[in-house]
Amino acid sequence: MAFKKQNGPNYLFIVLGGIFAIALLIIIAYAFALPFFSLPMEGCVGVVEISGPIITADIPSSMFSDETRGSETISEEIESANKRSDVKAVLLLIDSPGGSVVASKQIFDAVHGLNKSTVAYINEMAASGGYYIAAGTSYIVANPDAITGSIGARATFADMSGLFAKIGYNETTVKSGAMKDIGSTSRPMTDEERAVLQSIVNESFAQFRSDVEEGRGSRLDPAGFATALDARIMSGRQAKKIGLVDELGNKKAAIKKAAQLGGIKSETPRLCDLSSSKGKKSLFGSLSAETIDFLVRGAGVPRLSYQ
Repeated sequence: MAFKKQNGPNYLFIVLGGIFAIALLIIIAYAFALPFFSLPMEGCVGVVEISGPIITADIPSSMFSDETRGSETISEEIESANKRSDVKAVLLLIDSPGGSVVASKQIFDAVHGLNKSTVAYINEMAASGGYYIAAGTSYIVANPDAITGSIGARATFADMSGLFAKIGYNETTVKSGAMKDIGSTSRPMTDEERAVLQSIVNESFAQFRSDVEEGRGSRLDPAGFATALDARIMSGRQAKKIGLVDELGNKKAAIKKAAQLGGIKSETPRLCDLSSSKGKKSLFGSLSAETIDFLVRGAGVPRLSYQ
């Protein structure tokens, strides 16, 4: 009995056709996706915001105060850029009146120690400790109307002895040494105490000046810088004239410069936020720098600040 040959589908051609179709789809998808994949490969500009008073310890947000990041947290955020290959440069957005001597120096050292290009943008204010931090960067862009400068250190004390005398309040201190209650609010400061505190302020000022001179280098105008050492504040325009600032511009100009220094060629550089916190807001607004300083350090304690 003879069997008639059946004409069926050629499975080999079906398989090969399927493979070809899949390969074609992969090629088309790759061609469309290539621009998106290539952009991150160029890297990003790491951004760290420094706003408000510069303090050492973090202050969590509360009903009456915004969250405030301390110098250790900010320093860690800055230093994290060294561990990220995608971060090609770091941009510091500074809007601060200054603050703690220790905190300002800690953040300056973190910036100065980066192995990547850094740019500071001064929006409304980077005075005293705020400028100290900016001086550690490779390049400074400032809004023309920003307030900056105030290069100096201070220690502030309150003498309430006149008020205490009027209200009949008396305070007696038993102490182990003549200087143990230095800065007491219940009596005037002695000449010896003032000399001790002045020597400490002078040391902090000398460190501030030295770090600015190292950071700015030959860009500083010697005569203009000498004038600025009386701790005067100045506008962005005035600061540029004496070399404390490199360029007058806006935030976009600062981003563009950071991208340029980092070798990023894109017209719209990608930004990557290095901040570990998103800055939680309070219900009734933020406390003032003076109030935060009081809460962190306490009353009657000598307070040394770049502010």
